[in-house]
Amino acid sequence: MKMQKFIIDRDCKSIYIFLKQHGFSENYIKNLRKVEGFLRVNNETVFINHALKTGDKLEINANPNTKSSIMRCIIPLDIVFEDEFYLIVNKPSGLATMPTRSHYTKNLAGAICNYMDKKDPNFVLRIINRLDKDTAGLIIVAKDSVAQKELKTIEKFYHALCVGKIERAITIDKPIATLINQYGYNENKRVISNDGQEATTFVNPIKYYKEKNMTLISCNLIHGRTHQIRVHLSSINHPLIGDKLYGNETYFISGLQKQYSTFLNHTALVCKSISFTHPFTNNLIKLEIDYPEDIKNLIN
Repeated sequence: MKMQKFIIDRDCKSIYIFLKQHGFSENYIKNLRKVEGFLRVNNETVFINHALKTGDKLEINANPNTKSSIMRCIIPLDIVFEDEFYLIVNKPSGLATMPTRSHYTKNLAGAICNYMDKKDPNFVLRIINRLDKDTAGLIIVAKDSVAQKELKTIEKFYHALCVGKIERAITIDKPIATLINQYGYNENKRVISNDGQEATTFVNPIKYYKEKNMTLISCNLIHGRTHQIRVHLSSINHPLIGDKLYGNETYFISGLQKQYSTFLNHTALVCKSISFTHPFTNNLIKLEIDYPEDIKNLIN
């Protein structure tokens, strides 16, 4: 059982109040109450109403939630970083992050749970940043509740290939809403709408490929809405290569109309780099991956 330790810097009427002041959820605290030994002060088992004094050493079970019941998948993981708090993997395109009806037996979540079963039999899946099925790149997994809560700010940079030429840096500041059809169902598509949520995307061109009429761009986001990069680039008439939901089915190369699938069978979008200050070591973690082979082939 992994215990998270705190040194109390001021008197507090109860552990419950301390945990609430430090941002722990009611569900987390409820699970801490379930089993004797999940809470300890100065190496002695206590209960949630125990009063804390300055200098006390409080230990709480870092992972009191019920084990994830996601179906396990035997899929190799491309692990970029791992320590006792976080697991960071490079997800390939075409692999769903979470189980869905059409991807119930093969998904990244199941592969992570299968991997972690050997390290923590009570592992609870906590993915910090999910990616669309067709988007490749870096995904952060917190190994316990405390690690999830303490990771405050992550800087993510995406690289993408878009149709046409972008010559200068662009800030796209347009609200995004979920498209609801006439029957009230979610169409799993987003649109630019004044009724939507705030969304800002910063776009910087890296290289223009004249013969293929496409630009390699770097993007970072404020807000991080679903499909944000895809919706925003489409809204300025530069849809991502391979994006059949928000772009055209075709684009032009040497004057000939070609299917996107000639080059890619997915959206040309990669979460290429991430950086954050590790909340437990205070080290700056900066990670960057190479482009997937199909994108390499397209830009070379």
